[in-house]
Amino acid sequence: MTDILLDVLPVFLIIALGWAAVVSGFLKAELGDALGDFVFRIGVPVLLFRTVATADFSGGSPWGLWVAYFGGVAVTWTAGHLVATRFFASDARFGVIAGVSSAFANTVFVGLPLVIRLLDQKGVAALAILISVHLPVMMITGTLLMERAARRTEGRPPRPLKTVLAQVAGTLARNPLVIGILLGSAVRTLGVPLGGVVGATLDQIAATAGPTALLSIGMAVRRYGVRDNLGLAAVIAALKLVVLPATVFGLTRLVAIEPTWAAAMVLTAAVPTGVNAYLIANHFGVGHGLASSVITLTTLFGVVTVTVWAWVLGF
Repeated sequence: MTDILLDVLPVFLIIALGWAAVVSGFLKAELGDALGDFVFRIGVPVLLFRTVATADFSGGSPWGLWVAYFGGVAVTWTAGHLVATRFFASDARFGVIAGVSSAFANTVFVGLPLVIRLLDQKGVAALAILISVHLPVMMITGTLLMERAARRTEGRPPRPLKTVLAQVAGTLARNPLVIGILLGSAVRTLGVPLGGVVGATLDQIAATAGPTALLSIGMAVRRYGVRDNLGLAAVIAALKLVVLPATVFGLTRLVAIEPTWAAAMVLTAAVPTGVNAYLIANHFGVGHGLASSVITLTTLFGVVTVTVWAWVLGF
């Protein structure tokens, strides 16, 4: 267990370094936003481009991987929604944010660096397969559920489904992660070589993605903090760190995914809640404090739970 902790701890120490740099005043919080923009717009898209263009995807069908991971998401999201609405008497819109916060893993800023550190390129390839659909599935689901909840809570007339999907599709079409994956797929299909100067340049940019992402998320946590709804936030954090990876772990065994792919899915499910939960709450104007608190709590305790899951997986 100590050896596993020593493998996992550097990931969270870099997050803590980003947090400490802002708290101490050594770096300005605005720098975290700039680093996050670099990671989101350049670092990770280049990493995903290179991975998709060159990785070995022979681990099996992506459908088993998606079924295992999103099956866990469905179970945990539903549990988070029910906890908020049935036990904490929250309205349906707040319940959607609780569901999102319990099931939206930080696949890019924490999951990717973690998988790079603990697994081989086959694990990174599996995560790339997940990321290729993760954001679209989560954003479309969250938007549709929030539209439905808003109608029930506020009595608003429903927007046409075509309008909602077109809005989400437009956002995704401009998303750098999606663009990086699509370009990588095109290069792979066409058989374009990525050696020489081009390959070396891509490698150097991709190498910055992991540590820069971790620093930026640490600096962002300082901004979010623990605000309110601490009781509900603690339950949602437990769902995220324990129930989601446990469900994904069970489903990977049920559908018999290749071991490295399965490990990548469980580790990704075990990482803290992503900042997208807060962005969704901010967009719809509800649940900011809950999303903020869950992000902070899962980041704080993630080092323990990720270490335990790594031990369960046999690292």
